[in-house]
Amino acid sequence: MRKWIGVAAGLLLACGSMGPAMAAQPSEQQVRQLFEVMHLAQTYGQMNSQMAGVMAQAVPCVSASYWQNFIDTSGAQQLLSRMVPIYQSHFTAEDIAGLLKFYQSPLGQKVVMQMPLTVAESAKIGQQWMRERGQVMIKSLQQKGTLDANGRCPATPAATPPAPVAKPAH
Repeated sequence: MRKWIGVAAGLLLACGSMGPAMAAQPSEQQVRQLFEVMHLAQTYGQMNSQMAGVMAQAVPCVSASYWQNFIDTSGAQQLLSRMVPIYQSHFTAEDIAGLLKFYQSPLGQKVVMQMPLTVAESAKIGQQWMRERGQVMIKSLQQKGTLDANGRCPATPAATPPAPVAKPAH
């Protein structure tokens, strides 16, 4: 009996140390349900529309009707289909169940609705901060003489010109 208890304890320890490796992978349906609760299809549809708008401005010779036809729900669905395996490889079925519970809650829905605005505002502030940091860095490097007044590396001393290549005598 004692031998079997030892074997059982060993199996439990072995299984416990494998942890997430033995955890159940979420089903495609479970991941797609998470995508639905997170409104990812709508988010990616909006991103597709924004991309088409940027492209329309960048390539004005392309007709507006082309861009209207370019924007469709199949693009978002294609992207979501490619994302399912990624979620399946990084999250367990239990993880996805927890995420579903959260995103179905009022707070989870608030996160879904506010996140695009939060990210956009954060990106704007991040860009401003990077510009300011860049200016401070350039001034510092100019004061040290590493950069010239135009923010460029000073000209390096001219290298001596290569010796002329002698032409073989014929």
